[in-house]
Amino acid sequence: MLEKTPTTRVQALLDTFGAALAAGRIDEAVNLFAEECYWRDLVAFTWNIKTVEGREGVRDMLRSQLAVAVPSNWQVASGEEATEADGVLESWITFETEVGRGFGLIRIKDGLIWTLLTTLSELKGHEEKAGFARPLGAKHGQNPGAKTWKEEREEEARTLGYETQPYVVVIGGGQGGIALGARLRQLGVPAIILEKNDRPGDSWRKRYKSLCLHDPVWYDHLPYIDFPKNWPVFSPKDKIGDWLEFYTKVMELNYWSRSTAKSAKWDDAAKEWTIVVDRDGEAVVLKPKQLVFATGMSGRANIPDFKGRDRFKGEQHHSSQHPGPDGYKGKRVVVIGSNNSAHDICAALYEAGVDVSMIQRSTTHIVRSDTLMDIGLGALYSEQALANGVTTAKADLIFASLPYRILHEFQIPLYDKMRERDADFYAALEKAGFQLDWGADGSGLFMKYLRRGSGYYIDIGASQLVIDGKVKLAAGQVEEITENSVKLSNGKEIAADVIVYATGYGSMNGWVAELIDQATADKVGKVWGLGSDTPKDPGPWEGEQRNMWKPTQQEALWFHGGNLHQSRHYSQYLSLQLKARMEGIPTPVYGLQSVHHLR
Repeated sequence: MLEKTPTTRVQALLDTFGAALAAGRIDEAVNLFAEECYWRDLVAFTWNIKTVEGREGVRDMLRSQLAVAVPSNWQVASGEEATEADGVLESWITFETEVGRGFGLIRIKDGLIWTLLTTLSELKGHEEKAGFARPLGAKHGQNPGAKTWKEEREEEARTLGYETQPYVVVIGGGQGGIALGARLRQLGVPAIILEKNDRPGDSWRKRYKSLCLHDPVWYDHLPYIDFPKNWPVFSPKDKIGDWLEFYTKVMELNYWSRSTAKSAKWDDAAKEWTIVVDRDGEAVVLKPKQLVFATGMSGRANIPDFKGRDRFKGEQHHSSQHPGPDGYKGKRVVVIGSNNSAHDICAALYEAGVDVSMIQRSTTHIVRSDTLMDIGLGALYSEQALANGVTTAKADLIFASLPYRILHEFQIPLYDKMRERDADFYAALEKAGFQLDWGADGSGLFMKYLRRGSGYYIDIGASQLVIDGKVKLAAGQVEEITENSVKLSNGKEIAADVIVYATGYGSMNGWVAELIDQATADKVGKVWGLGSDTPKDPGPWEGEQRNMWKPTQQEALWFHGGNLHQSRHYSQYLSLQLKARMEGIPTPVYGLQSVHHLR
């Protein structure tokens, strides 16, 4: 008898699993999971972004959601073959629920489910008009008085927000708001994006002139439209700005530039928001059913209240307001901070002939860009990955399929390899006095990013300036700002004409406090982090990013953002949650997060 292939073995387990779920035999379904198991669900079952752990976690979720989800038709994905390596069966899968169609990835160890990713791909009856269902565009036949596409678009832009109300208002018109706006547009959800700047992309154009993305192009595509094949690997800021402006136009987004939300208030009886907007000097009141903060992954700029800061006679500003090196020749610039922005700013200042010093107050994780691209990202996001059949969409799902509880276990060996490869580089940095770390458990950059969103630098050249002493380095805590210097607790004093605070940002719920009120901000709680109980990510364990892309404790209030990869990937699931609510589809949320930290 022929040995069963990996694909037939996976399908056999899916058949058994599907039959148990269809019959409501929850215990039987649970017994198909290993004792150590993880089911990560992106909206399909939980109407949440939620990971359940262990058999009891699976059992509890199914008891709550099985009757409403009504899953069926579990299959190895069409055109795919399961694989087997190191005793683990792995396969792309498809399934259906009562209201949607899903896609996922399953890993099976010793005949039992180890990890399961389920994602909602589309809502039945509300599919995107794409492919065979794309709009015709032309109006063939006799249509007296019919409006052209352009005329219909102009009418929509003129009336939305005035004669008709958007279902969603998105505050923030950077890459996050634009990606979400595009998803909502394709789902037929009326939405307005509010952006304070003059043009889409200005949030990039206005940054210091040397800024480039540190992530590679394959990691940074927007939904629907990939960057061109000749796009640079690391995108300069002005190219990103122009791409966002182009994208906003061709995707026909209702994008209100020069528009600032002045206040927002939730009406629990009417189930809608009242948002007062200054639109280029005109007061407009919007009344959406849903409000999304797409202001990045950070809140307001954080400038520590150092003793004596108010008496400094020179110029001082946060890194987010840094204009670049022009105009600082002949001045002594001190940059407080040692992460990405601090390094980029210091390098640009040095290259412009400016006397620049970096103050490192805590350890920083550094990884060289080419090493990160090769070891850390190459298998998923690279030209070679594409040649191997790993599209950006597949890469996103592979990364999403690794539960955060065990993700560090996959990362540690990669960063060990990086440390070994670049041992001479790290030795030179430490000899220069730079204080390095590799994360709380040696898991490196990605875990630091997910846990706290800070504490690292992807080296594109600035580290060599530190090694060579061209960017002067001082380590220690800031004790005091004098009229013309920065004094450290170790007694060192650095003369300064300009101070740049590369000191990070607060939690995104700070924007909620400012726009709505502090009570609502506290009701929502801290945004970002996993509850890993590592520095700047206090426990208890939450298992997903706090408050991001999913329901919060404040009804109809959402957060969207992160890097370009996250904005692209998670905008799909946020848009489907919003679409379902607009259409009146039941969305019983499982595992709505508790609030453990206010900010």
